[in-house]
Amino acid sequence: MSRIAAYTSFTFTYLSRALVLAHSLRAAHPDWMICACIVDTPPPGIDCAPALAAFDQVVYANELGIPNFESWIFKHDLVEACTAVKGHALSFLLAEGYELVFYFDPDIAVFHSLDAIMERLDTASIVLTPHQVMPSADYLTFRDNELTSMKCGIYNLGFIAVRNSPVGVRFASWWAQLLYEACYDDPANGIFTDQKYIDLVPALFDEVDIFRAAGCNVASWNLTNRTLNISRDGTITVNGDPLKFYHFTKINGAGDVMTAKYIGENSAVWEVWNWYKREIAKFDTPGVPKGYWAFGRFANNVPISKPIRILFRTRAGLIAHFANPFAMHDDCFYRWLSVEHPDLIAA
Repeated sequence: MSRIAAYTSFTFTYLSRALVLAHSLRAAHPDWMICACIVDTPPPGIDCAPALAAFDQVVYANELGIPNFESWIFKHDLVEACTAVKGHALSFLLAEGYELVFYFDPDIAVFHSLDAIMERLDTASIVLTPHQVMPSADYLTFRDNELTSMKCGIYNLGFIAVRNSPVGVRFASWWAQLLYEACYDDPANGIFTDQKYIDLVPALFDEVDIFRAAGCNVASWNLTNRTLNISRDGTITVNGDPLKFYHFTKINGAGDVMTAKYIGENSAVWEVWNWYKREIAKFDTPGVPKGYWAFGRFANNVPISKPIRILFRTRAGLIAHFANPFAMHDDCFYRWLSVEHPDLIAA
């Protein structure tokens, strides 16, 4: 068994991104065990096995021992669900005996050895990377960067590294329980999926290392203070530090807009950004329906809207009565909803 495990969580619509992560991570650390935690079921009639062979281990979310799985996952939209499983998956891998466990979001690519982080784990049990590692020069960038971090979380939970120590195991259990109870996109109530909880970690746990290297978790929201350079031999640095991993959040969408806003004259960013677009196109799995998610619809194929999920998760009586809210039968949640809140189905 490899000493080190890395994992990511995703649905089949994000498979191409997860494959870029797996291949880039394999190139940097061929001896690591790479695990896919899939918060989905395979699309009917599509053979995803050849693509999933890029991973050493594939674990489906319903295999992680999450209590009352159907009613629990029904409470979450796709992004919430993929983040909500991270704590349970971390505990699962620590229980399997891996000495170090690294988590990466599926829309990350690794460009350089992560040995510097492993060195931190010689003494630390938890390594975090902040969204921002330098103060913004003006209020406009502060508003977009630091102020957003204050709302959504100081640390970028696209990455976390944990050592299999008493502190690491205790942290994983604590995090898994909080994500089980409430992993929602709800900043108004102090929750932003899995991230806001981690603001507490330096206060609640010992052996926490804040890794502030500029080459970690480069993303559209911190480009104002991170300058990329590409040497003639292809080496990429960020403020002189080797680019360890880049977080391509919301590529082909809002991420492009935010990147264009703050890129300035840093044209090397577009080189990396466009490289990633070519890579995800290369790893595209034909046949996966656009927007597919097995937990996105009732068993009768009617889409489940966000208001339906919020209604369900805020009504303890519904959770207690409908063990499997996806199911179709005489006394099912869909029939109740059709009578009590038909407007939500129409929406």
